[in-house]
Amino acid sequence: MELNNAVCIVTGSATGIGAAAAIALAKKGCRTVINYTKSETEARETARLCEAAGAPALLVQANVADDADCRRMADATLAKWGRIDALVNNAGTTKVAFDHSDLNALQATDFQNIYAVNVIGAFQMIRAVEPAMRKQGMGAVVNISSVAGVMGVGTSVAYAASKGALNTMTLSLARALGPAIRVNAVCPGFVETRWLQQAMGPGYEAAKARVAGNNPLRKVSTPEDIAKAILWLLEGSDLVTGEFVIVDGGAHLGGAPLKAR
Repeated sequence: MELNNAVCIVTGSATGIGAAAAIALAKKGCRTVINYTKSETEARETARLCEAAGAPALLVQANVADDADCRRMADATLAKWGRIDALVNNAGTTKVAFDHSDLNALQATDFQNIYAVNVIGAFQMIRAVEPAMRKQGMGAVVNISSVAGVMGVGTSVAYAASKGALNTMTLSLARALGPAIRVNAVCPGFVETRWLQQAMGPGYEAAKARVAGNNPLRKVSTPEDIAKAILWLLEGSDLVTGEFVIVDGGAHLGGAPLKAR
């Protein structure tokens, strides 16, 4: 896919991986939709940085867990630019319960809230953009999953399960939406983001050092590292669909699981 003058929606793009992806896309000349639910100040700053990089940005407040909001975001994009070339499903949430053996740390509502954003929200966004992509005869989706969905680790059992479901959905929709639309996923491990720092609290720095020390590349990812993988799946891989790109320094190959201490 040629990203210059393309149009991409990046959900949850006020901060972290989403913001890094939006800015990286803008540097390629891609017109980008910046989506947020609550972080308006940060979203406006991301939009400013995209425009400073030389590409226009559209700010849309929407909750991907709400199907009407997903359709409204797609409609706003089409009204502004007349096409949708790519979708980065980055919006996500979790419930922090690092002790996976404590089954009482999670309730049914925790699973339902997490799945509403991480799985159903991603599906609803794909459904909202699919007609435009099919009409164009091309499109690409990158789901931001997690190594948690591969290894069963992470902030909680519910979070890991949701990312496992997102991985399965990536496979299903890659089959269902081809040949016009490619669907892939990026599975980050430990990423230096405000979101993860807030989730882990005082244990963040120790966990970061432990993960870096236990993976083959001896480092953890930045949001910009994940953005590079996203861009590769969008622009450099026209024959790749239904794949998961794990970006974790090789931590999934062995070593200590992610825990807060």
